[in-house]
Amino acid sequence: MSTLTREEAEPLPLTYAARAIAVTGRLGTILGGVLRQPGLLLASLVIVTMLLWGLAPSAFAPYDPLRSVPSEALLAPSPLHLFGTDEVGRDLFSRVIHGTGLSLITTVVAVLIGLGGGCLLGALAGYAGGRTDSVIMRLIDVLLSIPMLLMAMALVTAIGFGPVQLSVAVGVALIGSTARVMRAETLRVSRAVFIDAERSVGAGTGYTLLRHVLPNAIGPVLVLSIIEFGQAILAIAALSFLGFGTPPPTPEWGSLVATGQRYMAGAWWMITLPGLVITAFVIAVNRLARQFERRG
Repeated sequence: MSTLTREEAEPLPLTYAARAIAVTGRLGTILGGVLRQPGLLLASLVIVTMLLWGLAPSAFAPYDPLRSVPSEALLAPSPLHLFGTDEVGRDLFSRVIHGTGLSLITTVVAVLIGLGGGCLLGALAGYAGGRTDSVIMRLIDVLLSIPMLLMAMALVTAIGFGPVQLSVAVGVALIGSTARVMRAETLRVSRAVFIDAERSVGAGTGYTLLRHVLPNAIGPVLVLSIIEFGQAILAIAALSFLGFGTPPPTPEWGSLVATGQRYMAGAWWMITLPGLVITAFVIAVNRLARQFERRG
């Protein structure tokens, strides 16, 4: 029986032109689907708008978010102040826009921490098997047994307050679900014929994991990370609402809602409108995640 060489075991790489054509076709299919579905189009517009808010807030905010005008305190929404003003006369719309960047950056870092840690643990558990799998999965079971928000609150209390600490706390809380999905996909890919071929030619564990297992198992995990992005936004906003985030007067979505609750009776817009922005973004992200899940 002949033994496969490494060149025969590895699939032939696509040329750059073929990759470009494949990516272009995929983007065209997604764009066509977006245009045929009004709900998906609206979700995409919401996400793009808020990403632009985060990238260039000064281009969209009509006022300085930190400038207070006491004579204009607690003004209701109007063409001059779309979201009204807060208790010291700052434009609430400008504060929401400027708070978008910090909230999104904190969430992106948290999701990347959860994605990286979950992929590493899940792939190692699924590929190694045996005692390594048992130890890692018992650890994951412990993580999953604790509600995400409760775990993030405990971690941020232990490591300190601030956006970096929030990212780490929420990211660690996301590792469990990512690792479980990654382990299942790794087990599926590890049974493939081309993985056996790699082993037969003496390929190392690290090479096989990085070159073959991870690229073929990462798809469902990426879809999960999009869903977790919405969960992370809610968790970070909740922790900021409780006072674990950036201290005032720096605007942040959760802290804006926390400030607004003190004036709910006479200035409903201070809590309602920032809350609606958070809700719209989470719904839009979840809608986009469902679209990718169906196509995956």
